[in-house]
Amino acid sequence: MSPGSLIRFRDIHGYWRAFRMTGSGPPLLLIHGIGDNSGTWLDVIPRLAENHTVIAPDLLGHGESAKPRADYGIAAYACGMRDLLSVLDVDRVSVIGHSLGGGIAMQFAYQFPERCERLVLVASGGIGREVHPILRAAAAPGAEVGLALATSAPARTAVRLAAPVLRLTGGLFLGTDFDYLLRRYRGLRSTTARQAFLRTLRAGVDVRGQVITMLDRCYLAEGMPILIIWGREDRVIPVRHAGIAHAAMPGSRLEVFARSGHFPHHDEPERFVTTVERFLESTEPALHDPAKWRRLLRAGRAADRRKPKEVAPHVSSGA
Repeated sequence: MSPGSLIRFRDIHGYWRAFRMTGSGPPLLLIHGIGDNSGTWLDVIPRLAENHTVIAPDLLGHGESAKPRADYGIAAYACGMRDLLSVLDVDRVSVIGHSLGGGIAMQFAYQFPERCERLVLVASGGIGREVHPILRAAAAPGAEVGLALATSAPARTAVRLAAPVLRLTGGLFLGTDFDYLLRRYRGLRSTTARQAFLRTLRAGVDVRGQVITMLDRCYLAEGMPILIIWGREDRVIPVRHAGIAHAAMPGSRLEVFARSGHFPHHDEPERFVTTVERFLESTEPALHDPAKWRRLLRAGRAADRRKPKEVAPHVSSGA
């Protein structure tokens, strides 16, 4: 068993926080998406750990971490990342965030700019309203009852029997991500897991889609090295959000993986690690300048940044 596959625990504010930590070198924080856990990074942790100290937590309410009745908002999660890093004696870190984790990564950089050196946003939330209809439905009033029924033993059996047919007919419009998300669905069997999932979801999504955006504050990321990675076949958050984010963050880099869906680190792990390592090696860590931060805040968004134009992304085949 590799060190990166081992789960560790720390008690923070009276709740157990699970995380994986391995490797040596500059710290690298990996933040997973909603309904997921740190195991999502297992395909890429070993190679990233060759040059970095990799820290991959289970967010509160996810994986092996505690699932209390608590605040599951983006800002609270960012604070949780700060507290975990503090307990681990890590002052500054480059952050990779996937989906919800991308929104948390951006919030972390906004709340604690002195602690964030670089950002890697992977199919990130917090850029536009669009999100898969299943998530919008789950955020609707009364979804607790529906989700409890959908994750009951009879329903899970029915889904398992129907999975081959669903897979052949597009997998509920999830495409290549159907099988992985089906495994995450099975993790919602317990009441506490479902409650944490719904609180997390409703903090950022309603029946009309995503309600949180980073576009109003992304000008503050000026000078922060940022890499955006997306899968062209993403059916959870559309790839056009990648171009919007790229246009909104001058100086950012954009890579679209032609053969990937919502999980580029699963679909093309070697390409993912190579792209991330190249970015980390070729950029200098950001240094927070409070005076510059105040100037940016006072100036606000420049007129030409109010409505970022969509930029056609470079689609990489991995060749």
